[in-house]
Parts: sequence; C-alpha cells; structure tokens
Amino acid sequence: MKHIGIIGAGQLGQMLALAGTPLGYTFTFIDPSHQPCAAGLGHHIQAEYDDEAALEQLGIECDLVTFEFENVPALAIEYLKSFTTVHPNVQALETAQDRLNEKTFFRNHDIPVGEFAAVSSWEELQAAVANLGLPAVLKTRRFGYDGKGQRVLKTPDDIQIAWKELGGTPLILEAFIPFTREVSIIAVRSIHGEMAFYPLTENVHRDGILHRSIARPGDWMQAQAESHARKVMEALDYAGVMGFEFFQVEDRLLANEIAPRVHNSGHWTQNGAVTSQFENHLRAIDGLPLGNTNTLCHAGMLNFIGKLPDREQVLRIPGTHWHDYHKEPRSGRKVGHVNITAPTAPLLEERLAHVEALIEPA
Repeated sequence: MKHIGIIGAGQLGQMLALAGTPLGYTFTFIDPSHQPCAAGLGHHIQAEYDDEAALEQLGIECDLVTFEFENVPALAIEYLKSFTTVHPNVQALETAQDRLNEKTFFRNHDIPVGEFAAVSSWEELQAAVANLGLPAVLKTRRFGYDGKGQRVLKTPDDIQIAWKELGGTPLILEAFIPFTREVSIIAVRSIHGEMAFYPLTENVHRDGILHRSIARPGDWMQAQAESHARKVMEALDYAGVMGFEFFQVEDRLLANEIAPRVHNSGHWTQNGAVTSQFENHLRAIDGLPLGNTNTLCHAGMLNFIGKLPDREQVLRIPGTHWHDYHKEPRSGRKVGHVNITAPTAPLLEERLAHVEALIEPA
C-alpha cells in the first residue's frame, strides 16, 4: 500500500489520514508546528514548507504528496516533483493563491464573476472605487482566508482607513455583490479524468468564517455549479477534491473562489454521504475509482470557532457527530465541528438550531 505525504498537519490533514487509514494508506506530514493535530496519525517532519532538505525527505519517503491548504509555496511543489508525484498540480495552486489570477481565470473561461480591479497604489484604489462604486470589498491578493486581509468599504472614509491597513501589498477591489445566498460545490476529479460532484451546499458565514453548511440535494442550481466546476477542473487538468464557492444572484451563480483541496463546507460528507470528500480526495490522486457522492440523509455542519461547546450537551441531540481537532482554544480559530444528520429537512433545521444555541459567539 502507498505512503502518502501531506503538506500541512492541521485538521484537514488529520481528516485525510483518518479517511485513508482504512484504505491501507500510511502518512508523513510536513509542518513547522511542534505538535500539530495530525501528527499522531503518521510521521511528522517538523520543518518550514520551503525547507529543501525536509521536502526531499518527504519526497523520498512518499509515493505521492498532496497538501491541505493553498498557501504552500509553489516552489516547494516544483522542488518535490523531482522526487515524487504531487496532486493537485502547481497550476491549480498558483491560480487559487492569487485572487486577481483566480478572478481573471474565471473570466477567461466564461464563468460569471463580479466586477473587480487590480490595485497597487492609492491612485489605483481611488480610480477603482470611482469605477466600481461603493460598497466594495478591498482584499489582499494573496494569503487571505477566513475573513483575513479584507475590508468592506461602505463610505468614502473607509477607503483611507482600508488603504492604511492593507496598502503596501498587491490588492484587488471587488464590487459588492447583493447575493441571495452563498453556496459551494465539492467536486472531485481523478488522475484518469473521472469526475464526481456532491450536492450543492448552502453556507452561512460570520465575520468571514464559515459558520454552517447544509447539503441541498436536488437544488435547482446544481447543474450550473457542476458546469462551472467541470470547466475549472478540466482547464487545470486537476486531480483531487476542489471546493468552489459561489454567490447566487437571481438565477446565476457568480464565482467567488476555488480551494484546491478538501473544503470546510464539505465536512458534512463525513457522516452524510456515501463517500466522504476526504476518502474521495485520496482515491482521486491515487487513481482509484471515485466513491459514490450521494447523500445518505439530510445533513449539515456547524463549525466550532474559538472554543468547543459542552460535548455531552451536543451529543444529547440526536443525529450529532462530534469532530474535535485537538487544538488549543483561540479567538477566531476553528477548533472542531459537528455534523448533524436527520431523516427530514425540517428535523435537520430543528437539530441545527438546538446545537447553535449551545455555541457561544466566537
């Protein structure tokens, strides 16, 4: 059986290893943290992600390598390719790492996207605001996630404040989109080109961090989401699971961003789908047949941000499945999640509400 390397040993690496162990895989992780939460599930190489000696060791140890987050240095992936196979590829990573590249990619492949403009100076910001109008969102082009590196501009006074906070690094200004809802699709493509799609997921964010996700099998926008995801994966010759986030505006889905990895909005698949996103990612990068992506029941997920609620109280609610990342509590940090299943949609909503009542604000 194959030995798989994972760049990053956080909760996504942990859940990949938990899904892969029954398939016979073993794991090595590279992560600079002293005791990351996935470390106990394999060999942990404690090193920075650009440490060539550590990357060489990872490449020699492993039959293939993947990554759990998209801020991996692209040069590290190029270096690893001298020693082993890496999926997803560098092209996908570089596209997702830069918001301007990403939005331009969507536009070039006829995927609807909101208006945007590159910003590298105060003058360019003023011109972009004059063109796109307010409200708008100013974001760093790189290294932004969970609401980091972005500011909403509602009034002219916000422009100067945002520039003082974010100026000095490449930025992108995005027109504010008056969306009906936020949705995502978890898609998977194998190294042989086989594709599968999970049901559309409806998401709610708080302070830029995903709060809850609910699977919506049979959603009327499923085909549109699949079409957009298919275009992206084919254009990038992608292998693995990809999360694709959209804004619904009337009868259209506008692309927000892609994540070239397993995705938070797909955690419900652990307990609510025939095959989890984590298992399917491993199947895809190793060329195994993809697993069935159908739902087993109505399913949703709630993130635990900052600290965990009382486990016993949560588990008293029927259909709850506890996932603890074994992380130190910290404001704004994802420390776990609960998947919730139910035989009917109304009962799922009721159970979600009961769990939400037990979660203190982050």
